[in-house]
Amino acid sequence: MKPLSFIIITYNRPEDTLELLKNVRELDKAEDLLQEVIILNNNSSVDYSAVKNYISSQALFPFQFIDSKENLGVAKGRNYAIQFSTAPILILLDDDAVLQNKDALVQVINAFENPLTDNRFPNRKPAIVSFKVLYYDTLQMQVNAFPHKQFEKYKNKQSFYTYYYAGGAHAIRREALNEAGNYPEDFFYGMEEYDLSYRILNKGYSIIYSDKIVMLHKESPLGRKPTHEKLKMMWVNKGTVAWRYLPKLYFYTTAIMWSFEFIRKAGVDLKTWVKGWKEIIIIPHNIKRSPVKKETLYYLKETEARVWY
Repeated sequence: MKPLSFIIITYNRPEDTLELLKNVRELDKAEDLLQEVIILNNNSSVDYSAVKNYISSQALFPFQFIDSKENLGVAKGRNYAIQFSTAPILILLDDDAVLQNKDALVQVINAFENPLTDNRFPNRKPAIVSFKVLYYDTLQMQVNAFPHKQFEKYKNKQSFYTYYYAGGAHAIRREALNEAGNYPEDFFYGMEEYDLSYRILNKGYSIIYSDKIVMLHKESPLGRKPTHEKLKMMWVNKGTVAWRYLPKLYFYTTAIMWSFEFIRKAGVDLKTWVKGWKEIIIIPHNIKRSPVKKETLYYLKETEARVWY
């Protein structure tokens, strides 16, 4: 079996998907390293015939195009696509992106196999490698896709241990996913990376960043302004993560600080803000706590994780 599976969830962007497939096809050692390239059409309403025609023209390359009958969301869509994969390492990339460096597949394997020079966690095998993300047009680093909240301190490091990852630009060990469980399907949008990260760290693995795998993201440097409903989902989901895994104090600080974050970004939308608070308040009654181990809290402290917000 070849070591890598490539998984792409696509949403109404056939042109971008086609460019990404051509990009993957041209990567160094793609035929030797890729067991399969799975493209899940997440119930898009646009025509993907150009993508399907390209796949047909590459009959000897392991492309698999799968249609979903419903919009599964991010986490559920990934879980659905993963079941069609077989390789021990899974690469998950946004559909509006390409990989900059032709040796990206080789560098993914190297990142998993070679320990960091920072050897604080010798017994923690890397479970996730988070990639460097640059804007496609400007080649500036995308701050909100950087897997650490202390951007200025960490931005020039080639690699480091961290506590979460870029959801649309990472690779993950299948064995870690099997042990920790899949992406949380109760999160339709936002914060699923934190939920999976805490579960994986609690299984004794580590998460690392490598700047040797570079994704070019076709998002404007101005960013995509999320809808008020999506901001509310992010707030509630972050509160859910804090309640599930962290000391209770961090649930309350997260709930309060994210309520201010919602106002800062959404403005005065009292109806959605109140709806968010109603969902936050019932979390302790509806969500079972699974606090992480002391060893995991130590890892979070050592990696300077931001856990209060």
